[in-house]
Amino acid sequence: MLELLQRFYTHTGFSQVTWQMSVMWVVVAVLLYLAVYKKFEPLLLVPIAFGALLANLPTSGIMEGLKFADQAYPFKSDGTGGVFYYLFQGIHLELFPPLIFMGVGALTDFGPLIANPRTFLLGAAAQFGVFAVFLAAFLMRAVGIEYSLPECASISIIGGADGPTSIFLANHLAPHLIGAIAVSAYSYMALVPVLQPPIMRALTTETQRKIRMQRLRVVSKLEKLVFAVAIMVGCIVLVPPASPLMFMLFFGNFMRECGVVERLSRTAQNELINSVTLFLGVSVGITMNGQAFLTVQTLGILGLGVLAFALATASGIWMAQLLNLFLRDKINPLIGSAGVSAVPMASRVSHIEGQKADPNNYLLMHAMGPNVAGVIGTALVAGFFISLLGE
Repeated sequence: MLELLQRFYTHTGFSQVTWQMSVMWVVVAVLLYLAVYKKFEPLLLVPIAFGALLANLPTSGIMEGLKFADQAYPFKSDGTGGVFYYLFQGIHLELFPPLIFMGVGALTDFGPLIANPRTFLLGAAAQFGVFAVFLAAFLMRAVGIEYSLPECASISIIGGADGPTSIFLANHLAPHLIGAIAVSAYSYMALVPVLQPPIMRALTTETQRKIRMQRLRVVSKLEKLVFAVAIMVGCIVLVPPASPLMFMLFFGNFMRECGVVERLSRTAQNELINSVTLFLGVSVGITMNGQAFLTVQTLGILGLGVLAFALATASGIWMAQLLNLFLRDKINPLIGSAGVSAVPMASRVSHIEGQKADPNNYLLMHAMGPNVAGVIGTALVAGFFISLLGE
């Protein structure tokens, strides 16, 4: 009888459960808590959490063909992969991030950026956090945690708070770190309402937070269409490796503004971006195998990600304060924090913090300028890193 029980045990998944799997179950529980009860980016965190749960269960037949760091699932005997092997090709073949960008472009009004071009500088300044953490990641070797230059670049882009761009860059330069980088990027995007306000209040005075900006002018349809085409061409010529992201972003925005392809625009804004987000989240989650995820390197990535995000937030605020030394029409420094790419959440946080100081101050549309500039800037920085460090 005992022998039969032992044979039954070895044929179940219980014999394959490891301590790393158990720890990852706790991580999954935390992600689901943040998504369901705190409502932090649930559209992303729920699929990621379930993908991570699947990656840390003794599955059979659906993960075959995948390889993450030291964890490999061999192909089936007939040479085919499991269902998630083919789903993951959306990341490996760079399908998902550009499609997400098309949806973002279709959802976003670029008018505030066109109406107030100065906010380009706020989005550009936020990239300081990316470059600063690139250096910080390289210097981690002083404490025994070594990252290669491509890994440093992939980690630093977390400061842009742009999940698709982080995945796009990591797939080029450090595919073995996609799970840790993507989870960090999306987690910090979700935590924007928690992480940014203390930094914003610490770096600004109450008088600065009460600054009221002039009402934005109305931007014509022609301006928006010309802007989309001209900036797309300029960005692609300047940084060719960023072409997939830049083309899709501005193509989606052109569809939104031209007014003659409303069905396509609505599809990009709703069904397409929702479907791709679902598959992207699950695909990211299945990279979070405990054996590959629970390492000193991963913990370093989480810490460096917080630093990158904090510096990017601070840099946008500092740039606004610097510009105010020379401008007659002052910029409320709170909108500088929206230079990170978390559209439109970062803009909402700037608006909410401004209304805490002055309930009649409306900063939302002003903050969308640096927010859009941050999306463009982070994608260009990613393309720069690929040009510099890619094969």
